Amino acid sequence: MRKLSMDELSRKSVEQFKAADKNSIIAVLDNIRSMHNVGSVFRTADAFLLEGICLCGYTPQPPHRDIHKTALGATDTIDWMHFAETTIAVKELKERGYKVYAVEQAAQSISLENFTAPASEKLAVVFGNEVAGVNNEVIALCDGCIEIPQLGMKHSLNISVAAGIVLYKLSEPRLAFFK
Repeated sequence: MRKLSMDELSRKSVEQFKAADKNSIIAVLDNIRSMHNVGSVFRTADAFLLEGICLCGYTPQPPHRDIHKTALGATDTIDWMHFAETTIAVKELKERGYKVYAVEQAAQSISLENFTAPASEKLAVVFGNEVAGVNNEVIALCDGCIEIPQLGMKHSLNISVAAGIVLYKLSEPRLAFFK
């Protein structure tokens, strides 16, 4: 076994990425404080060819060196929009035909391993603030909540880790389309 070289990875250029068919998933960031978390979500969105990111409320926006430091150029490939309020973003996404799910521990949440959606369905996933989680007004507008099963004492994950887990799981059935 050996590591693949950069040439063997067949990475897309910015132009190739922009022209590529996208995974019909949008990440919605609900008042995220950390620029490093924002940059990490950009990088994850790039990895799974997401359609875009909605940065809501006081979530930091590019360009910023601390976002760029973690995103490693993904702010150049991923389309993003800013909304003053997350509720406005969710309403607009629903009008555009997206099913919107909050990633939150909530009554009647769907455990991630049991969540299924047709590969053709347009999805938006809301990730909440590092302390308060997804705002209750936002949850009320969502089609449901997805919960990441956790076995330890903490029962919480950093938003960038949660985004990586959820976005991979949601992208997994769609991966065959892109190969």
